[in-house]
Amino acid sequence: MKDKDLVIVGIIPARGGSKGVPKKNIKKLCGKPLICYTIETAIKSNLIDNIVVSTDDEETATIASRYNEIDVCMRPDELSTDTSSTESALIHACEFLSKNQNIEPDYVLTLEPTSPFRSINTIQQTINLLMDDSFDSVIAVTEFKSILARVNDNNFSHVFPNQPRRRQDREGLYQESSTIYGTSYKKLIENNLVIGDAPAALLINQNEAFDINDEFDFQIANFMMELKG
Repeated sequence: MKDKDLVIVGIIPARGGSKGVPKKNIKKLCGKPLICYTIETAIKSNLIDNIVVSTDDEETATIASRYNEIDVCMRPDELSTDTSSTESALIHACEFLSKNQNIEPDYVLTLEPTSPFRSINTIQQTINLLMDDSFDSVIAVTEFKSILARVNDNNFSHVFPNQPRRRQDREGLYQESSTIYGTSYKKLIENNLVIGDAPAALLINQNEAFDINDEFDFQIANFMMELKG
């Protein structure tokens, strides 16, 4: 349960440039700009005190500005290159809130616009974990039971030797998902990383973790969205 005195800021980093899919964050998914799914889930959650879209793109800013609940933070060019970190955009957006609205966040939620299947429940669970003093950050993860290997000059070697051949007999491993990150703002400033010194893992399902990066992903996401209704 969120402490009413704590300020939680949700930041949607939506750079205009994309090598894989031009204008990816505003490309239509089932007739709606991709970023709108993240914006609308964040608003409907009623769990986030301030929602900020950080972008360098005027078209993205125009779409985000249609929502009264959204603050649009225009990101400078030096924070919008292919090598710019997400963390730099998060910190810039928080400084924007501090300067323009005198808002100082306690926690920051990173909500990538390429994760349209993120649920309100996942936002709630992330906040619940942040309220636990044992953790200073939260990482969404998914379980997998694949056999991993390295291949060097066509030579195959297992990363974890002696894994069972049957999938159901293998120990579950976990991979990081970009669906949501929760971070203490203090730790974000100190470490310049969304992952703090004491992160908690939040297990989410594969559908919710689906991340859109290329045209094929858009095709799959369209099908998933149609099934979802």
